[in-house]
Amino acid sequence: MTNDTNTDTPDITHPETQGRVLIIAGSDSSGGAGIQADIKSCAAFGAYSATAVTAVTVQNTLGVSAVEVMPADIVRGQIRAVLDDIGADVIKIGMLANAAIIDVVAEELADTPAYVVLDPVMVATSGDTLLEDDAVEALKTKLIPLCDVITPNVPEAEMLTGIKITEISDLSKAGDALLSMGAYAALMKGGHLDTKSIVDILVTEEGANMMTGPRIYSRHTHGTGCTLASALAANMALGVPLEEAVQNARDFVFEGIRSAPKFGKGNGPLNHGLAVIGEDGVTDDEPPSNNPFAVLKGGLDS
Repeated sequence: MTNDTNTDTPDITHPETQGRVLIIAGSDSSGGAGIQADIKSCAAFGAYSATAVTAVTVQNTLGVSAVEVMPADIVRGQIRAVLDDIGADVIKIGMLANAAIIDVVAEELADTPAYVVLDPVMVATSGDTLLEDDAVEALKTKLIPLCDVITPNVPEAEMLTGIKITEISDLSKAGDALLSMGAYAALMKGGHLDTKSIVDILVTEEGANMMTGPRIYSRHTHGTGCTLASALAANMALGVPLEEAVQNARDFVFEGIRSAPKFGKGNGPLNHGLAVIGEDGVTDDEPPSNNPFAVLKGGLDS
């Protein structure tokens, strides 16, 4: 994958990070998305995951059949329990379900020194809605101003900004709009655009940094957004500079799709076990410290 635009992307990492990620998101019973995908993605890079569960979903690769949303006070309690004890270098936010949970998360993170990565989960890969309609405004006004990086796909960016995105240039416009709403940086994902290659754009005050990579035509893409945002959070928690962290996360998702286990009858999960399993199915017993992902890259390229 390539980085096509040279900009002075700001370094928003902290020199004293300890590799701790607090994940605030929903549970996916199939294991391909949500907190399950988040934990596995962080583990692949050697980061530590703590969680605050916002909802329990009944789902598989064919869709979501039921959702049980956690009480807002339980979400608050989980966040406080983690931050008061273990702490966090990065907080990754996924499915929030409703405005009450958004309010609680915004209140609890208002004064946190941790970086915030917001994946504005609204609709599952299967098309099922994961965020109530009245919660969108709360997300825009209360959480976007707190986030260091927001990672919307095309439909999410359109819903948040009101900008119709049909071309690559529209990604940058929508990214600028998100920055004007208070985000520090916006990783605009172009996977939904009708382009031969995948084009993502990292938008900051310093400009737009276009990143491209080959498109893999596969139905096994369940949880790509969760995986990308969590891989990014893990890298940031390990002290990796923003631009490099984004590229590492993109590479991880690409390889995860390419080596997907092909489970399920619908939109199957990625291969989050990249740290130990190569294309030949061989397990490496001694992955490199801190970044087992290197095992995958070495194994698949050989």
